[in-house]
Amino acid sequence: MPRLKKVLESHNNKLHVKKDDNVIVITGKDKGKKGRVIAAYPRQNRVLIEGVNLVKKHTRPSQTNPQGGIIEQEAPIHVSNVMHVDPKSGKPTRIGYKVLDNGTKVRVAKKSGQEID
Repeated sequence: MPRLKKVLESHNNKLHVKKDDNVIVITGKDKGKKGRVIAAYPRQNRVLIEGVNLVKKHTRPSQTNPQGGIIEQEAPIHVSNVMHVDPKSGKPTRIGYKVLDNGTKVRVAKKSGQEID
C-alpha cells in the first residue's frame, strides 16, 4: 500500500487555496456548493471543505462515541475541482498576485480585482 501513496503524491506542493478561503466546487456531485476550506493537503493535492463531499463512516463504540454507528463527515476533494469565490460577486474566479507599495505580496481576484488576503 505505501507504493500507491507515493504514486499519488505530487512533486509540486503549491496549492491555489489556503485554509479559511471561501471556495466553490466546479465539478462532481457537489457542483455549485460553496464552503470554507478546513484543511489543505498539498502532498496529495487535496482540500477538505466544510459541508462538501460528505461520506458515511461506520464507527465502533468508543469513549468519545459510546453509541458507535454511522456518522457523516467531510472527505477531501481534489484541488482542481474548486475555485475561489469572488468577494464582490460571489462567482468563481481565478487568483492573481499583486505587490503593494509597501512590498507585501497579496492575492487578488481576477474578475473584480479585489484583494483576498
